[in-house]
Amino acid sequence: MNTGSDERHEVEPAAAPPAGQGEQGEQEEQGLGSKAPHFIKRRRALHISWQVGVFIVGLAVVVAGIIMLPLPGPGWVVIFCGMAIWATEFVWAQLVLRWTKRKVTEAAQRALDPKVRRRNIILTSIGLVIVGVLLGIYVWEFGIVMPWKIDA
Repeated sequence: MNTGSDERHEVEPAAAPPAGQGEQGEQEEQGLGSKAPHFIKRRRALHISWQVGVFIVGLAVVVAGIIMLPLPGPGWVVIFCGMAIWATEFVWAQLVLRWTKRKVTEAAQRALDPKVRRRNIILTSIGLVIVGVLLGIYVWEFGIVMPWKIDA
């Protein structure tokens, strides 16, 4: 926690977040908006140029992530890093990141459900058996020819 949020809790009593929110209540308390240093926010021209710079850096990172999607590399991780860069200045990016975090958390909780895990393990096992049978039929029919054994 930063000192600003500690001071705020001392001035007004902390209300318990609604049921099921936990840390999400704390995140919403932090507020949306620019995280630029105070001396930059005081001067409008400097703040606009700061936002343009943050947008360009974030855009470069997001574009690099998009390029990495079909190529080797952690495309989605880089895209979310670019969104995090944008979220330091832009409310829309902060809202997108909050929504994404909420959806990822919900999906992780669903995946940890024993019934869902059991179903996923069974489906994966069936899929592997089918692939194994198809591979066995292919090898039985055509055999295995290694690329380095060339008949000349």
